[in-house]
Amino acid sequence: SEEINACSIKVKAQYAGKERDMLVMFKNETHNHPTEIEPFGGAATCLGGAIRDPLSGRAYVYQAMRVTGSGDPTAAPSETLPGKLPQKKITTGAAAGYSSYGNQIGLATGQVTELYDAGYAAKRMEIGAVVGASPKANVRREAPAAGDVIVLLGGATGRDGIGGATGSSKAHTEDSVEDCGAEVQKGNPPTERKLQRLFRNPEAAQLIKRCNDFGAGGVCVAIGELAAGLKIDLNAVPKKYEGLDGTELAISESQERMAVVLDKADVEKFQLMAMEENLDACAVAVVTEKPRLRMTWREDMIVDLSREFLDTNGVTQNADAYITAPVGESYRDSVPSCLKDEALPQAFLKNLARLEVCSQKGLVERFDSSIGAGTVLMPYAGEFQLTPEEAMVARIPLEKGETTDATAMSYGYIPGIMKYSPFMGAAYSVVESLSKLSAVGANPLKARLTFQEYFERLHKEPKRWGKPAAALLGALTAQLGLKIPSIGGKDSMSGSFESLDVPPTLVSFAVTMTKTKKVISAAMKKVGSRVVLFPVPADKDGMPDWEKLREYYKEILLRIEAKEIISASVVKEGGAAAAVAKMCFGNKLGFKFNDNLTREDLFSPRSGAIVAELSSEVAIDENSVLSPKYVGVVRAEEEIEIGGEVLRLEDALSAWSGTLEKTFPTKAPENPVDDIPFFTQRTGGAPSVRTAKPRVLIPAFPGTNCEVDSARAFERAGAKAEILVVRNLSAGDIEYTIDRLETKIREAQIVMLPGGFSAGDEPEGSGKFIATAFRNPRIAEAITELLERRDGLMLGICNGFQALIKLGLLPHGKITDINEKDPTLTFNSLGRHISKMAYTKVVSVKSPWLALANTGDVHAVPISHGEGRFVADEGAMEKLIKNGQIATQYCNLAGDVRSGIEWNPNGSVLAVEGITSPDGRILGKMGHSERAGKHLYKNVPGEKDQRIFESGVKYFL
Repeated sequence: SEEINACSIKVKAQYAGKERDMLVMFKNETHNHPTEIEPFGGAATCLGGAIRDPLSGRAYVYQAMRVTGSGDPTAAPSETLPGKLPQKKITTGAAAGYSSYGNQIGLATGQVTELYDAGYAAKRMEIGAVVGASPKANVRREAPAAGDVIVLLGGATGRDGIGGATGSSKAHTEDSVEDCGAEVQKGNPPTERKLQRLFRNPEAAQLIKRCNDFGAGGVCVAIGELAAGLKIDLNAVPKKYEGLDGTELAISESQERMAVVLDKADVEKFQLMAMEENLDACAVAVVTEKPRLRMTWREDMIVDLSREFLDTNGVTQNADAYITAPVGESYRDSVPSCLKDEALPQAFLKNLARLEVCSQKGLVERFDSSIGAGTVLMPYAGEFQLTPEEAMVARIPLEKGETTDATAMSYGYIPGIMKYSPFMGAAYSVVESLSKLSAVGANPLKARLTFQEYFERLHKEPKRWGKPAAALLGALTAQLGLKIPSIGGKDSMSGSFESLDVPPTLVSFAVTMTKTKKVISAAMKKVGSRVVLFPVPADKDGMPDWEKLREYYKEILLRIEAKEIISASVVKEGGAAAAVAKMCFGNKLGFKFNDNLTREDLFSPRSGAIVAELSSEVAIDENSVLSPKYVGVVRAEEEIEIGGEVLRLEDALSAWSGTLEKTFPTKAPENPVDDIPFFTQRTGGAPSVRTAKPRVLIPAFPGTNCEVDSARAFERAGAKAEILVVRNLSAGDIEYTIDRLETKIREAQIVMLPGGFSAGDEPEGSGKFIATAFRNPRIAEAITELLERRDGLMLGICNGFQALIKLGLLPHGKITDINEKDPTLTFNSLGRHISKMAYTKVVSVKSPWLALANTGDVHAVPISHGEGRFVADEGAMEKLIKNGQIATQYCNLAGDVRSGIEWNPNGSVLAVEGITSPDGRILGKMGHSERAGKHLYKNVPGEKDQRIFESGVKYFL
């Protein structure tokens, strides 16, 4: 269709025994220039822009990947180039911006990787890639007709971002940091969350004939591309403030706006549905018969251009490209110079500590990886969550119900290979991205690709032009050889700063469909397993043999489906030695390397080669297309034997995890903890009215992002859940919300406060915004009536738990003023957001919410929060323990309470994860129990379902 904002793949998803036609959409986006000059805002709007493209196709974006390029973030500030920000400032600020946006909007970031190369000090690389989906029936794509109306939906317009699109192609100078800040757009994730909810509504989505998001070019492009003939009234464009002139209104790149084409008869209906989602929707343009783009401002016609002129696409330009031959030893097959003269054991440890190889766990955990209740593979695998996965996998999202159909997405790119040969490097970028899909059990030969190119400023120099020309030819060669198509990505040709250039960059992103039950993990599973290396079939020049590689991928897939391969990883920087070590870390298993391995076997970045753990009975023919090479055997002892020397596994872990500790910390001060005595007495009360299908009210405040997951969990348990969107755009909206909230509370048996970032996680205490609304006298009275007269239940998770604490409902059981001696939730001891799987132990079954649990039960539950540390003084803790109000504690898989951040992730007093009211009918907890589901988080062991929602429903039977 003419909507080209993202690739659409038609798929059939299985749901409740039926097939459902779906469109899966994906694309990638860069914000290199904005992130270089304003790291937080640039990275945040990189993700926002990536989301908006599939969203404009009516797709719900459910998973994101972040691939970045940075100079050395451990370098001293004194090494910073004039006119630049320090690399640590850029990389930490960008991580904060991207994660803030994704965490607020409620998007699972399934994989985060930062590539380190001195060349990225010229200009940072910031890429966001996303996957979305929509029922095909929701996507109506028609040509606009004369008389159709263009509605501008979402945020208001300001001066932010003006010149952002052209700025991304500018040369970066010493003055850019000071002069270009206004070009950086300002993201607003809560508004984009509202757009997501509206576009998931089939009734609203099916009214849209065509849609464009507002990004580069503002009104000129977003509306100007929708139809051949348009009359745009710039006076009707909503403004953030007064004083904007017509040009500013036309070219502003303010974020979180959509332009939708509607039949004139559908405009009012669509606006009413937008209003219910707390969104502005203003008619700003009409489609005209005459093919001209016209804009009026203050009664003047300030733009009047023929479509024929606009469709010329500007002036045709030509450039000469000269492709040079590679010189020297192939980087792909070479051993890093720093490892050549070291003894093998010392080289092994030094390799793990290299900036290109070391752990990035402290970076990755900042990004919510489980929201949406669709994540099949967490970013880190194993009981200890220390093995990085090769691809991100998530179920296709359904608002109700579950499917076993999933998408897998990966990337491929090694800067060193691209610097040696852009042609070979790009070809192996494709191969690496496909091998990573293969390593998780997905079919790479059914993949679709999208590329991101990033090169130095080319000027008119043929040798500089030769680098992107060679890279694109290399990628095309791989596509033709493997018979795999790609969609256009995005290019950036301004990666230079004075004499410094970014490395030649072509990142390959690959997406394919798979089944959740077929997915495998990278973590080693079994003591005694043999591990083999499957090299990429290649010709004498080191280029892949494409026909053999197709057979190679087919063979790998068959071996995984037959359970002959039980874990797999892909060789990249660090070589097979690093791949094996990281596979061992997740479950803290030891390893003995084969003595016959060469340094090249161990340390060269043989991009795309697969390291596989075999089930014990498997034998693979050495003459097969896989050409297996024996690497070694998995051991029970926590040690690694290499080069005739035995190393402690902890020493290898320390080498791997220490390099970026000061940049992205993973360690925090520890507080003493202890087991809390079990409280085994269950609540004997019963509700005043019993019902087989209790009604659950779930208010969605601005910033709430777990409402859909929570409603789905209650519906699956047998309840009837209703999401009430809080409207606050005007005084009338607030009064309307108070009326509805009071009514719905009085109709409900359960009130659930879901997670999110109410008011963007307001300062000095998350949940205050929700608490303020619930202290309204009418709402407070309705809550009191629910709890004290009708014996109803309340549940608060994460942000909702914080609100219950602020209201005094926890631990007191009623809305009351709180004082300094009351328990509270504050910043994690690590000082940052943390997302991972946490083990929790049930220590009290007093609450009806834990009616289907037993004391001592251990569950693996997703957590994702920045302020989850439970704090209370000794007196308060004694009272809570005595009353049986401590519901759950953080622990390890065996149920032992430990003080380290590894097991007590936020540093809570006595490792407290959840508490209840005195009678148990109000439960608050940090772990996201609503994110449970079949085949989720497969790479982390443990029971995932606490059956909290079933217990809540059972209470009313």
